[in-house]
Amino acid sequence: MDEELPGRLRGAAQAHRPDRERMRARVARGMAGGRTPARVARPPRAATPWLRVAGATVAVCAVLAAGAFAVTSAGGDGPSGERAAAPPPSAVATPSAPDGAPRAEDGPLRADGAVDPHSNAYWAQSNVTLRTSEALSSLTVELRIALTGGVAGTGSWRSLPERDFTVSATEDGGFLVYRWTLKPGRTVPAGTHTFAGQYNHAEGARDASGDYLTAHAVRASGQPATVRYSFGRER
Repeated sequence: MDEELPGRLRGAAQAHRPDRERMRARVARGMAGGRTPARVARPPRAATPWLRVAGATVAVCAVLAAGAFAVTSAGGDGPSGERAAAPPPSAVATPSAPDGAPRAEDGPLRADGAVDPHSNAYWAQSNVTLRTSEALSSLTVELRIALTGGVAGTGSWRSLPERDFTVSATEDGGFLVYRWTLKPGRTVPAGTHTFAGQYNHAEGARDASGDYLTAHAVRASGQPATVRYSFGRER
């Protein structure tokens, strides 16, 4: 409210002067009991200062009230009338498996494994299927075959060009390890690729549940990807 309003109201009240002539005429007509003669139209009198001040005050209050209603209506659930901003949608990331647990897919890379159906009671081949929807600038594939029941390596192959990879077969930590490493400057195209490791074993059906494979890659975009697959899933 305007702090000067009380003073303005007092000033307007003091400046007001009643129309005594009109008051006397009304009293005379009442005493005479006659009809009220037609009155000559008088020009409208300007509103007194205190009425103008009061009207302006009412208008200001109405505007303030309307603004408060608009703010309240547009507000949200919070005590201040502001709606809490929704958290930005989080980016969807490939979930990481617990340490040692299989994780067969990471970004564009997916791995699968199986014992070849042409294996027999003395010899077997383990197949690695690697799928990528993007070209790879770096790739290392490891096939680990548990050294159980007379396992011994007999060779390996891959569907990608032989000249693009360095291949090794070693024994490490109780496993026969076949490793294929992409040579520097070479690339793996998008598609489905196969790596296979062969080995002899003791007579009879061999349990491959302890075997697994891993693949470490770098995508053409520079982002890494790693997958792991356990042959124990076949059981």
